[in-house]
Amino acid sequence: MSVEVAREVVLEPTIFEEGREGRRGYALPPLDVPEIDLEEVLGPGFLREAPPSLPDLSEPEVVRHFTRLAEMNHHVDRAIYPLGSCTMKYNPKINEEAAALEGFAGLHPETDARDCQGAIALMHGLARMLAEISGMDAVSLEPPAGASGELAGMLIARAYHRDRGRPRSKVIVPDSAHGTNPASLTLAGYEAVEIASGPDGRIDVDALAATVDDEVAAVMLTNPNTLGVYESRVREIIDVVHGAGALVYLDGANLNASLGVVRPGDVGFDLMHYNLHKTFSSPHGGGGPGSGPVGVKAFLADYLPWPMPARDETESRGYEYYFDYDRPKSIGKVHGWFGNFLVAVKAYTYILRLGPDGLRRVAENAVLNANYLQEKLKDDYELPYAGRCQHEFVLSATRQKEKGVRALDVAKRLLDYGAHAPTIYFPLIVKEALMIEPTETESKASLDRFVEAMRAIARECETAPDLVLGAPTTTPVGRLDEVRAAKDLDVCWERS
Repeated sequence: MSVEVAREVVLEPTIFEEGREGRRGYALPPLDVPEIDLEEVLGPGFLREAPPSLPDLSEPEVVRHFTRLAEMNHHVDRAIYPLGSCTMKYNPKINEEAAALEGFAGLHPETDARDCQGAIALMHGLARMLAEISGMDAVSLEPPAGASGELAGMLIARAYHRDRGRPRSKVIVPDSAHGTNPASLTLAGYEAVEIASGPDGRIDVDALAATVDDEVAAVMLTNPNTLGVYESRVREIIDVVHGAGALVYLDGANLNASLGVVRPGDVGFDLMHYNLHKTFSSPHGGGGPGSGPVGVKAFLADYLPWPMPARDETESRGYEYYFDYDRPKSIGKVHGWFGNFLVAVKAYTYILRLGPDGLRRVAENAVLNANYLQEKLKDDYELPYAGRCQHEFVLSATRQKEKGVRALDVAKRLLDYGAHAPTIYFPLIVKEALMIEPTETESKASLDRFVEAMRAIARECETAPDLVLGAPTTTPVGRLDEVRAAKDLDVCWERS
């Protein structure tokens, strides 16, 4: 299959360059109420000294400008976005429609419980569904993202051990763990202890057993791990950890591979977080918003963040659903109000739409797609950990590096072929890593286009490496100085 690469790039002017003085995108009727001095309403010091420096444009100019900008950006509605460990999958638009319903989108967080029964019922129902899916007993929807869910989990572990006499001092993480794991446990006051992976990419159980002692509060696992490998000795790992009186935490970022297939709580995990913005179809990327609920087994339920959405079937309050603040052992608040509610609405819609059988097909198709790509690409790139993968896999561009081309260059060249790059240089234990997760929403035709692009780039690395080193050539801007961009952030515009 041939891949055509466009060569012409048309730069979009800024919104300020588009503007012309005197243009308007709106027209208001004459004022039919008494005019009020805003300073009298707001108080002194709250009004601008001068109007904001904004461009004057008509409505069509504004719409067309931002539509053109959107078309320049790569996103899941445009083409495959195989960002490993992040599950950048297509999100059904019905979920967005549900979240945009006026009763949800316009709901103020200070609304009295009796006036938002539907919203609390949804939160209560979603928590119960997440508990059922994972085999946990109780779930808090409050954490606003995965890292926040991890932090809540570690604070729960600290509270649990403190109740038992002392909080302990260490948490064990594998060397393939997400970077947020050591960050979260450090914020919770623990020392990170790293465990090396074995040659098969799995945790070295003997090394773990030699490391676990009575100072270890928990072990944080990702299963399947970030190599896309299932920890087949997970029950042994859990037995070792529980034998030392410690907890086993599941980083739920890769739950997309396990939906309807295995429940972590049944395996022996004590607590975990979920990524609603990865696994359960709330759009992910661009800074959020996300949602990282935390789930626990019954013996940890008292420590969950408060308040918890609850149900009173007796309706002794005069209404059925309420927020439970009476939780003396709770770790307290980890986010404002009740979490990112509209993200919860999208996840609730997604789960109801698919049902148990549909959720299982998500996992089955995600695993099938990943194995298909791995098989198709293993001869063109190094495959450091062979064997059947789960929902993602990791290639290495070490062969291409011998020709002077890095994983970063392969990633940039993919943009010229209309595909977003996979995750690169992670996990850190793989040199020149290319971490690929196709997700369940990509068709075989889409996967084949990605395969052809990756193979074409591999051929270019052999015959015309300068093409790859000069990429991208079809994007609005070419190769950026990324170090300078990180250190010298310039997003301001001075209008003359």
